Amino acid sequence: MHALRRTLASLTSLTVLALLATACRQAARVESTDFAAVKRSTTPVYDAAAPAESPARIREFRIPITDDTVEIAAGVRFAGWTFGGTVPGPVLRVREGDLVRITVVNHAMMPHSIDFHSARIPMNRAYRTFMPGDSVQFEFTARDAGAFLVHCGTPPVLLHIMQGMYLAIIVDPKGGWPTRVDKEFVLLQSEFYTSDSAGSGPQPDFDAALGRRASYVVFNGRAFQYQQHPLRVDVGDRVRIFVVNAGPSFASDFHIVGAIFDRVYPDGDPAHALTHLQTWSVPPGSGAVFETHFAADESGEGLYAFVTHSFADASKGAVGVFEVGNPQQAGTVSH
Repeated sequence: MHALRRTLASLTSLTVLALLATACRQAARVESTDFAAVKRSTTPVYDAAAPAESPARIREFRIPITDDTVEIAAGVRFAGWTFGGTVPGPVLRVREGDLVRITVVNHAMMPHSIDFHSARIPMNRAYRTFMPGDSVQFEFTARDAGAFLVHCGTPPVLLHIMQGMYLAIIVDPKGGWPTRVDKEFVLLQSEFYTSDSAGSGPQPDFDAALGRRASYVVFNGRAFQYQQHPLRVDVGDRVRIFVVNAGPSFASDFHIVGAIFDRVYPDGDPAHALTHLQTWSVPPGSGAVFETHFAADESGEGLYAFVTHSFADASKGAVGVFEVGNPQQAGTVSH
């Protein structure tokens, strides 16, 4: 009888432990991020490193909309409209098949909305315009892998994008990318249209935007920032770059001077990889994934400019540098 009681007590303890373990696993499957509390670093440059992958399969993101003054070129301050307080907004990263829950809160002074290019969802339900002080919530399953644009879709959309309302979301393939890499970066190209006719600093110029007369074309919100502060990699590193183009109007003809792309994924399907490319064009509102290898016996140690190969745009700020190893001749790379 005593032995039976001890057996039952042991079974009860094991059952409780099993239930607790199951509850912990289920809790670990949900990961929540509030971008009012977790802000993307922009000092001294916008942090271009891709966020780490997460084991959670339910991802919750709270994204505040705010009015913020941002630096769009060295010493040039601009009154922007932002997701999460930065231009571009924070980088989101999920996996194919994840359930993504979005809460967007409008702390700005005018109506806004949000449009996820990665979501298959009715726009009238998820992407509706909402007023200052209001919020919108929706969820979707990330069914398509790739690098996607997220932006404000409130008319005129051109105005809201040129003011800085965009971010990138990475959706990794369910089985992962085929190639192991050492470093990953996210580069989001966009344009600013400004004028200073009143002598009060750069102001948004909607007529210039309609005429496609960009003042700046930039990677990650600021002209030439990765020229002054190169992206560092080591000799032998394999590098993956998620390039997303917010536009609103120009293509990003992405190219690395002195390197070849071993693989380019125009979408997120690993079976669609293109190989040995010099340049690949990413249209406004789209994204692509690029991979290259700075092998010691090939590219090796040195400085490698990355640009949009539309050089009128590169000259307005869309140029940066990969610094591989510790090159002897440091300095500015211009294109």
